[in-house]
Amino acid sequence: MQLGKLEKLVLMMALLGALSGFCSAANAAGPAAASSGQQSLVHDGVERSYVVRTPRDMAPGGAWLPLVLVLHGGGGNAVNAEDMTGFTAKAAKEGFIVVYPEGSSRFRGKLLTWNAGHCCGYAMQRRVNDVAFINALLDRLIQDYPVDPKRIYATGMSNGGMMSHRLGIELSSRFAAIAPVVAALFGDEKAPAHPVPALMLNGMLDKSVPHQGGAPGGRFPDAWDGTAAKPAQAQAAFWAQANGCGAAPDTLDRAAFVLSQYRCPAGRDVQLYLIKDNGHSWPGGRPGSRRADTPSSSLNGTDVIWEFFRAHAK
Repeated sequence: MQLGKLEKLVLMMALLGALSGFCSAANAAGPAAASSGQQSLVHDGVERSYVVRTPRDMAPGGAWLPLVLVLHGGGGNAVNAEDMTGFTAKAAKEGFIVVYPEGSSRFRGKLLTWNAGHCCGYAMQRRVNDVAFINALLDRLIQDYPVDPKRIYATGMSNGGMMSHRLGIELSSRFAAIAPVVAALFGDEKAPAHPVPALMLNGMLDKSVPHQGGAPGGRFPDAWDGTAAKPAQAQAAFWAQANGCGAAPDTLDRAAFVLSQYRCPAGRDVQLYLIKDNGHSWPGGRPGSRRADTPSSSLNGTDVIWEFFRAHAK
């Protein structure tokens, strides 16, 4: 059977995976993490999957806990996101719940993507309502686990980072902070209804989502719809304006990174890290494959993100 354009696109994602660099890898839940395994809910008539990790000592009737959503990159899945970021071990150590939702695909459980507007692949082309899916997932998680509704956060890599932006914009009343990694905005996003603290991490060696902006690069440029991304600094400027911050950031240039930090009202912080030794990868994490960019050895993205999250609540 001859493959259509969409099928070819999805198969290319399997072979190249340039947006996320995520490959199949061993689960890195860690000895102190309790697993609720892969679960599912039906949304828009489609069964959607997610993996929940909770602190092992979480007691019934105990304190409400922060919740961190970690969104995989284009072509990835929950196992990939867990293995590359190390967020499960961090959650076990710090005492929060981490959930790895999964995007959608023509192929069950594989080559999953998120509809972040201008990216990526199947979910974008089919206009999957991933915002509504995540909203429904949050309702389910609050029902099933001791989630503190004032401390819900979203992070993700590449396509998952773009989706984190979209969640912050369209579900601004639910998220206490977001942290997109090696992601971008495109310039046509509407302002969120409520301020959302935002931390962004971009690699200065990234060719797939260049921090200078422009067309997608790397080995798989066709997952986007052709819209050029804005420079990384535009992400920070977008959230600074949305949060009522000053127009110009304070800039700190260090050996490992350049940090732009805006002067914002209390609790509405906006920060952008441009990491000098990071490409299209999770800083301080694990590479997705032999062909994937080597993650930064000078900054641990998971540590930086959690420190930002823990400082913010609704």
